[in-house]
Amino acid sequence: MPVTYAFWNNKGGTGKTSLCFQSLAFYAKQNPEKRVLAIDVCPQANLSELLFGGLTGKGSDTLLARQNEPTRRTIGGYFELRMPNPYRAPSIDPHVYISHPADYNANIPDNIDIIAGDPILELQSNAVSTLANNQIPGTSPWIAVVDWVRDLIESLGDEYDTIFIDANPSFSMYTQVALASADRLVLPVMADDSSRRAIQNAFSLIYGLKLPSEIYTQYAFATKLRAEGRTLPKVHVIAKNRLTQYVVSASAYTAVLNSIDADVQSLIAQHKDMFSAKTAEDVMVEIRDFQTAGVVSFARGCPFYAQKPGRMDVMGKRVQVKGEYLQNCVDSVQSLVDEL
Repeated sequence: MPVTYAFWNNKGGTGKTSLCFQSLAFYAKQNPEKRVLAIDVCPQANLSELLFGGLTGKGSDTLLARQNEPTRRTIGGYFELRMPNPYRAPSIDPHVYISHPADYNANIPDNIDIIAGDPILELQSNAVSTLANNQIPGTSPWIAVVDWVRDLIESLGDEYDTIFIDANPSFSMYTQVALASADRLVLPVMADDSSRRAIQNAFSLIYGLKLPSEIYTQYAFATKLRAEGRTLPKVHVIAKNRLTQYVVSASAYTAVLNSIDADVQSLIAQHKDMFSAKTAEDVMVEIRDFQTAGVVSFARGCPFYAQKPGRMDVMGKRVQVKGEYLQNCVDSVQSLVDEL
């Protein structure tokens, strides 16, 4: 079975989609013998737009075309297949939902495929939650629904070596479906106090730590998943994202960054089974602010390694990407990919 990485934080704006895009492109480029699948389980579908060409490459038009096919070539299309008979896996042809980004975006490695995101997930959310929370004697509706993405991955067999999942910044039912299928978690955080709280919230939501009351324990994601004999994804990387481009941890952020490190080290000491590494140093990576290089990269759907420094036109505006800053971006992403 493939190794599956989920990029998630329930706090928005931490850069999870941008890091997922860059990481999977770098990883695929550096491992051409491996087949890589991206699954975009986010109704914003920004990862899909980037892989399909970004703003300047009409990535949104390509994505819209996938959504308008007779069978939606998206994760939402797959959920539509499951909803009429949600508790029993049907005969699944996963290729119906898979697209090949390199057909639309020459910047993307040929060994990447994607199951695209879909805004219809928001419309499906209430129905999926209702289906999961039904009470049916002799069966477990919740685990049957939570296994939807897992079923999809299993239907692919050994076709892919590595899977990258971009999950929505929420803990809605479709996010739980995504996280339950993952082996490893990449958790982007910002260098501020809100991210300290976000780490604590993430561990409460996924692992059931420090819940405000015992009342919530029986309903916790971790409790319900473990009751079905399932393992939880292990925290593999915590990416301290968007550090200033000019200085890194020796800055005004130092106290907060050190506090985050201390929090993570304490969590590792108390809950070793929740991490894939033994020390905070092995879990944490620092990602510099992408600045103009990031704006250009994401507008063009172009990974940093394929981007050129210098002046270029982006949507009618001339912008300059400095070589030094671009190299900083490459080095930052590489530090994350080295941990995968």
